[in-house]
Amino acid sequence: MSLPFGAAPVDPAPVWTAECLLPAVGASVATARSLVRRELGRWGLDALVDDCCLIVSELASNVVRHGGNVFTLRLGSNGCWVYGEVFDQGDGVPSQRDADPESVGGRGLLIVDELADDWGVAASGRGGKTVWFLAGTGSRSLLPVVPHQSRIAVC
Repeated sequence: MSLPFGAAPVDPAPVWTAECLLPAVGASVATARSLVRRELGRWGLDALVDDCCLIVSELASNVVRHGGNVFTLRLGSNGCWVYGEVFDQGDGVPSQRDADPESVGGRGLLIVDELADDWGVAASGRGGKTVWFLAGTGSRSLLPVVPHQSRIAVC
């Protein structure tokens, strides 16, 4: 399944992209993290790997807990920033909340808000929603981005 990036405007458009359709089960959270680690490493964005892995873990965990049966993780980069999105067919719209100090959950979007440069939720016209994030927008690219050498990875 390939959908155009578009929940959040990114300019210039991503040169590298990766996409993966996963079942909404606990093991898919680790698979999503592995995809982030592998692709960002290939793209030379090692400095963003840990934050993006944690962001994607939180978003994928939300889908497993509250979303539909499957979800799509998509990543894109221009060599500076990483744009990511998680799409699922679930009806609910995630929102930040204050977690009880004794609670073991409820802090995921607070973590996303702290680590991402920007993030948001976009409803889909076909049902479901996309939760997107941007990371690394304040950093300068260390890579020469050559559009004709674009790489698309699909798992």
